Amino acid sequence: MIEKNKLYQLEIIDIGHSGEGIGRVDGFTIFVDGGIPGDLVEIKTVIVKKSYAVGRLLKVLSPSSNRTNPICSIADECGGCQIMHMDYQAQLDIKRNRVEETLKRIGKVDIHVNATLGMENPYQYRNKAQFPVGIINGKAIMGFYKKGSHQIVDTEACHIQHPINETVVKAIKEFINKYNISVYDEKTRKGLIRHVVTKVGYQTGEVMVVIITNGRELPHKESLVKLLKENVKGLRAVVQNINDKNTNVIFGKETITLFGKDTIEDYIGELKFKISAKSFFQVNPIQTKVLYEKALEYADLKGVETVFDIYCGIGTISLFLAQRAKKVIGVEVLEAAIENAIANAEINNISNAEFYTGEAEEIVPKLYAEDIKADVVVVDPPRKGCEKAVLDTIVNMEPKRVVYVSCNPATLARDIAYLHERGYIAVEVQPVDMFPHTGHVETVVKLQRQNP
Repeated sequence: MIEKNKLYQLEIIDIGHSGEGIGRVDGFTIFVDGGIPGDLVEIKTVIVKKSYAVGRLLKVLSPSSNRTNPICSIADECGGCQIMHMDYQAQLDIKRNRVEETLKRIGKVDIHVNATLGMENPYQYRNKAQFPVGIINGKAIMGFYKKGSHQIVDTEACHIQHPINETVVKAIKEFINKYNISVYDEKTRKGLIRHVVTKVGYQTGEVMVVIITNGRELPHKESLVKLLKENVKGLRAVVQNINDKNTNVIFGKETITLFGKDTIEDYIGELKFKISAKSFFQVNPIQTKVLYEKALEYADLKGVETVFDIYCGIGTISLFLAQRAKKVIGVEVLEAAIENAIANAEINNISNAEFYTGEAEEIVPKLYAEDIKADVVVVDPPRKGCEKAVLDTIVNMEPKRVVYVSCNPATLARDIAYLHERGYIAVEVQPVDMFPHTGHVETVVKLQRQNP
């Protein structure tokens, strides 16, 4: 029987979906942050539940051959990179294995999974950063949350973010300290600046800085804009977003442009996209191109197909597909995202894509009832996967192929099992490493309709 606050030795044999090491003592599962497969570790149990425990890593008794020294000095504290202490090729291997094993365990789908497509340089890849802001000893701090908490780890440089963030962080801290600007306290709900969000166009070099405030009035905002203009190369937009709600959600509803435009631009391949403060845009533009090209390959379009892009966001995959299809129909619940999708189609002179706003489980059956059908369907759902009504409608309209893009192997496996039972068989599975040094993996699956 595993007991709380006891010391145990165990070998780490796997990695969980959040990057935590997994080991067993007498068959009982224990999760250990900082452990990687092949490590022999000493841990102290801090949580013991009926079916698992959580242990705090005390000592690596015998390190894995895949253990490496992270280039980041705060990697052990910061919650941003869970597996930076693992050799990069080993990261890719374990992500492939997780997808394959999850498909077998949950989906009962026994299929070979291709090697994970990784990055040549798995650093400085993120085009978006979200920094909570705090005060320690009267001085501003900015960074990322410590693992499992809302305690800010002060950050001067982040090795997976664009280097321009170092300049932005320095300037914002200087502004807060010089003008004694208050920062938000989650406990008291008082203070002004809550978060700072940066967005960078990797191909264009354009930079947006978003200041999220607990109230409309931002003292000395002209000085803030001046400071950022003097220091941040490529600055195209300074935006204030107002969030005065008691919530962990970062953005509020109202956005005010303090300087420049309300959008920046970037490219994925040859396609140009406008990016606003609140719009979703894949955070790794290099791997996004890899991901979308694989989705396009699996769609196998000949130029005569009608394609449904379900959960289309701001239309990034839709526009890739539209270059090869007769027509693309995008469906997305967020009205602002659809507005961006329409605008992105216009700036790329793409006229064969149309977009619908609403819940996918309502819009897709409605289109089918109106005899609007797809030859090929692409789905890119949130972590919870596809709604049953969406999957049922896909099956009923009998497209030749389904391309499933997933950020969650578990719900991917569940949905593929459901489609398998209804005649759509997975023929190829490709993991893509969108988030190096984290436990996350993106996966593209090609499903083919079997002859009735």
